[in-house]
Amino acid sequence: MQNLHRVIESFFKLKDLNTNIRTEVMAGVTTFMAMAYIIFVNPAMISQTGIDFGAAMVATSISAAVATILMGLYANYPIALATGMGENAFFTYTVCMTMGISWPVALGCVFMEGVLFLFLTLIKLRQKIIDAIPASLRYGTACGIGFLIAFIGLMDAGLIVSHPATFVTLGDILSPAAMLSIVGLIVTSVFLIKKIKGGILWGILSTALLGIFCGIIKYQGFVSLPPSLAPTFLKMDIAGALKLGFLSIIFIFLFMDIFDTVGTLAGIGELGGFMRQGKLPRAGRAMFSDAVGTCVGAACGTPTVTSYIESAAGIATGGRSGLASVVTGLLFFASLFFFPLVKMIGGGYVSPQGALLHPVTAPALIIVGSMMLHSITKIDWQDYSESIPAFLVMLMMPLTFSIATGIAMGFISYAALKLFTGRGKQVSWLVYILAALFILRFVYLKAM
Repeated sequence: MQNLHRVIESFFKLKDLNTNIRTEVMAGVTTFMAMAYIIFVNPAMISQTGIDFGAAMVATSISAAVATILMGLYANYPIALATGMGENAFFTYTVCMTMGISWPVALGCVFMEGVLFLFLTLIKLRQKIIDAIPASLRYGTACGIGFLIAFIGLMDAGLIVSHPATFVTLGDILSPAAMLSIVGLIVTSVFLIKKIKGGILWGILSTALLGIFCGIIKYQGFVSLPPSLAPTFLKMDIAGALKLGFLSIIFIFLFMDIFDTVGTLAGIGELGGFMRQGKLPRAGRAMFSDAVGTCVGAACGTPTVTSYIESAAGIATGGRSGLASVVTGLLFFASLFFFPLVKMIGGGYVSPQGALLHPVTAPALIIVGSMMLHSITKIDWQDYSESIPAFLVMLMMPLTFSIATGIAMGFISYAALKLFTGRGKQVSWLVYILAALFILRFVYLKAM
């Protein structure tokens, strides 16, 4: 056992990263709990295209497991991956339901996007994109992701709901889900203030137990056999996807994947202290893992796999190495046989109004969101050519519910302000190219 410990510590460089096996395991479990909802939410969405629900559930778990374990072993980062929520919505509602494209062809588009992603990673273009992000936009991205995570948590708690006049408003704070989330928020905060090791994880478990005790969370057992993957495995239609009319769809998937990943890596890099002189070491390896995950996901039957902002929950627990990702990935594999248990924590609670809420994990997301705001003090608020683009990134991410859109607004405004104030030479040529591509993306999506 001692030899195994030494091998693990050496492989993941735990001592160099000032962490240990226990902390990494707790971080991996915390990240899994924070993002386990995807196992149920993704199949519910993409099954509307005709994909078998059970197969979609298995595909979601397998692709997340493979990509996350690869991230841990190859890139040594505590970053988990799974099917992206923005990408699966585009896959379902735009590509399949609006454009009328069959799901096998749509999966073929996703697979080809993954192959292109691999190519761009191998020629190190994606590494150059991350390195080209100005410091102010990088700090703004971390804060914007924090606001987005907290916003998701508040919605999952039922504390923020939609409103026809004001878009959002305060929910029913006396509802069972909201009350459970509020208590969970207080309990988890106390754990953190008292510096209890793994405070976020213990907060999630405490909230789940309280939910079961109060009857909000229904006990459904522990073990079950997984559904069959046969209905979707290797069913993607690559030949159909390569028809001229579908190339634009492949590039939109690619664009969304690149900038969701770049934004997440930049934000998580700031939170975890991984950045070195403004650059993320081993970024190429991290993005390679992301691209492989997308190819595996399409082969199994699910849309684009991307890095998850919920990884911040594990990093906030103390995760600093790929061991945390390996633990998260193994839990995704285990979830194939423990769906009832996973569903109790991540499956959500249906309110009397029919809304799907996640009161058990909502407190963790709210707290993690607050933790990601420390970078806000690093922005030069006296230089408006730096602070205004950073502010737009922070503002647009939660309001548009899109990391990629927030980054787009940041790049466009940054390039414009520098150019029109005579500071254009201070900016990398790649920033101008990316700003132009973002503008073209908005024009193209509007045309669609």
